Amino acid sequence: MKLSQFSFNLPKEKIASEPVKWRDECKLMVLHKDTGEIEHRIFKDILDYFGKGDTFVFNDTKVFPARLYGNKEKTGACIEVDLLRELNREQRLWDVIVDPAREIRIGNKLYFGEDESLVAEVIDNTTSRGRTLRFLYDGPYEEFKKVLFDMGETLVPTWVKEKVTPEDAENYQTIYARHEGAVVAPAAGLHFSRELLNRMILKDVEKAFITLHMGLGHFSSVDVEDLSKHKMHSDRLIITPETAEIINKAKRGGKRVVAVGITTMRGLETFYTTKDEVEPFDGWTNKFIFPPYRFAVPNAIVSNFHLPCSTMLMSVAAFGGFEKVMKAYDVALKEDYRFGPYGDAMLIL
Repeated sequence: MKLSQFSFNLPKEKIASEPVKWRDECKLMVLHKDTGEIEHRIFKDILDYFGKGDTFVFNDTKVFPARLYGNKEKTGACIEVDLLRELNREQRLWDVIVDPAREIRIGNKLYFGEDESLVAEVIDNTTSRGRTLRFLYDGPYEEFKKVLFDMGETLVPTWVKEKVTPEDAENYQTIYARHEGAVVAPAAGLHFSRELLNRMILKDVEKAFITLHMGLGHFSSVDVEDLSKHKMHSDRLIITPETAEIINKAKRGGKRVVAVGITTMRGLETFYTTKDEVEPFDGWTNKFIFPPYRFAVPNAIVSNFHLPCSTMLMSVAAFGGFEKVMKAYDVALKEDYRFGPYGDAMLIL
């Protein structure tokens, strides 16, 4: 497959800048991959397609407020800092991206907060834009973390909305988020409400949770025409023995395993046995799924509608079939489906 095959015209107005009022009342397109049939439903109808023993697998990563605004020492130049991941708890070291990168050198100090009460020192240049910061804070760790996150804002992509609001802290978070570590939200999970999760219990539909902390690399553009040459950024992945057993039990019983989101799909396909069963895992994954690809674990997926030429679209096409998925996207545009993390959803069976 080539990059150009995933190009299509997406008008800016088709990208949702706000979610619907109720999480589970967005539009839901249902694509039957064997026949190509398309149905138009509401998201809360999703359980009509599942029954006892079918298992939804969610990504329970928790988004933290990763964007800081500060000033460079001496010059006072405004600097935007995106926290990517904590490198060392004791030394207060963080892997970050700074903008504008050209303004920052090793040894520079950055000041954050209206009273400049939080100070960081640049100690390493890891990439053309990436840096390692050491935050100079003498108080207890939990106090430092609270100060840091109180100053941060949720990192909703700028192509979704230019100005983040306080409501985004809740809107850009799944209701089952537990393990802090993501910069980017697992968007397909944003549609699940507490009422919907409770209805799953009533229908004996099972739930399982993996943890995959997504960084900004999730939205990195593909700059090679030959997709086999694209390298994904690595993300932390945790699949517990208990989660693996829930999923494998469903597979052995001939039940459906539903990957909620592309990150969950990637996690489930990272490490599995010769019997196509999930193995417990605690490490890093840079799995990139694009057509053609044989899936071992999930036999249904939930996804949002993604941008042209994005790795997420390629992964959806790998599952649903390239021609059928691209046709479904054409239908979505004509039927006014909303794209992006705050947009509508697709179920592929």
